[in-house]
Amino acid sequence: MKQVKPFKKIYEDDYFLIINKAPSVLTIPDRWNDKLPSIYGILKEEYGNIFICHRIDRDTSGIMVFAKDAETHKYFNTLFENHEIEKIYHAIVEGQFGEDAIEIDIPIAADPAIKGKSIPSARGKASLTKVKLIKNFRNSSLVKCLLITGRHHQIRVHLAAIGQPLLVDNIYGNRTEFLVSSIKRRYNLKKNTVEKPMMIRNTLHAYSMKFIHPQTKEEVEFTAEYPKDFAATVQVLEKNS
Repeated sequence: MKQVKPFKKIYEDDYFLIINKAPSVLTIPDRWNDKLPSIYGILKEEYGNIFICHRIDRDTSGIMVFAKDAETHKYFNTLFENHEIEKIYHAIVEGQFGEDAIEIDIPIAADPAIKGKSIPSARGKASLTKVKLIKNFRNSSLVKCLLITGRHHQIRVHLAAIGQPLLVDNIYGNRTEFLVSSIKRRYNLKKNTVEKPMMIRNTLHAYSMKFIHPQTKEEVEFTAEYPKDFAATVQVLEKNS
């Protein structure tokens, strides 16, 4: 049986590749277990020479760019360093969000007590996220987050810091899964059955990317459609608002 790749190609030319990464797959090989599949590993097998330009968390789905040569890789590195790539995430968060766009300007540092976790800290690196409402539901919201800086877990830390963490976030939020019964009135299960969670990972999706093409020098923009779990969760929240 042919194995399904954990990503879809959105765009490709002689210089770079844009993909839509599936959730629950690594961006780069695991340092402890190189047998685990990763996007970089799969692309390296296909292309031989491929350069990773940025990362997104294992449980986050969405758009990523890979360079096909060293010069293009350097170009994208410069764009990211100078904040010249507009990268937008869509997030489902707890609570209803205000109509006005906000800027979350809170420094972030590594948590000295828990490896791999980040925390708001006056001693941390400057971090800025711009957040705007897309749609309010009954007790949650769909928002878009524009990353100005790119710190570790930045969106997750910032949203939690303002009291509206991701609807599902096993580190910074209040839930490890999303159940329809948590919002649907008169939710009935068939006898001798257990409710299956609709979402068991971070409710975060890297939605779009806009930048100047390295060769044509024209502005290009790409979007990544929602994966099934994210789309279904939004649909259920809309229906039960």
